[in-house]
Amino acid sequence: MVNYTTSNAIKRRHALATSCDACVNSTCLIKRNLEALENSEIVNQKTTIPCKKGQQFIMEGAPVNGLFFILKGKVKVFKTGINGREQIVRFAKDGEIIGHRGFGTEEYYSIGAIALEDTILCYFSKNSLQQTLLTNPKFTYDLMLFYANELNRSESKVKSISQMTVRERVIDTLLYIHRKFGSLKGFLNLPLSRKEYADYAGTTEEQVIRIFSILKKENLISARGKKIGINDVDLLKKEINEHNFYLDS
Repeated sequence: MVNYTTSNAIKRRHALATSCDACVNSTCLIKRNLEALENSEIVNQKTTIPCKKGQQFIMEGAPVNGLFFILKGKVKVFKTGINGREQIVRFAKDGEIIGHRGFGTEEYYSIGAIALEDTILCYFSKNSLQQTLLTNPKFTYDLMLFYANELNRSESKVKSISQMTVRERVIDTLLYIHRKFGSLKGFLNLPLSRKEYADYAGTTEEQVIRIFSILKKENLISARGKKIGINDVDLLKKEINEHNFYLDS
């Protein structure tokens, strides 16, 4: 018997569900291949999952059962490093894939993922994806290109980060957030804690606070609580131009 709470959860999922045909995320891998996937069951087998702000939907080390696509929302993807310290690998938004690095190669997720705001996910099981890849060359080829681009960006980022000063890494983080999420009312459209900035930039919270203070004195950024605004994007770009800031999107 389905209890009342479970029944409500199922109804809510159905209410939130959006068909792939009606989805506006044109960059989504599934959406781009809808024509090729016309005779496939994968689109009908997807599950829509609502996540509250702060909810973790991928546990690091959990078995890989499928892939998540963000229908709407913002997510942080992280790994646990030395002494249990969190390292943010990337931030993700509408249309992006979460959990792909473990798919097909590992039995367990090598990352964790947390919703940074109320988020809606589209989930495709490992079995349905594997069946589709075996029978649909165009979709398989598109996924292969996606992995190749991901590898290129990852290698470029590792090379650039290793050559950056702490100030440059913090500036790179600010520009990455601006590039990916834009601004809203003069502030970056992704409010983060100083610790989250540090966890992405690979430095300490104290260093981020110190560098933010310097950047404010130089009138390059403004701040209001967790909100950070970039006053001069071009000047910040010039500081890290030699590191090809645009490689990580």
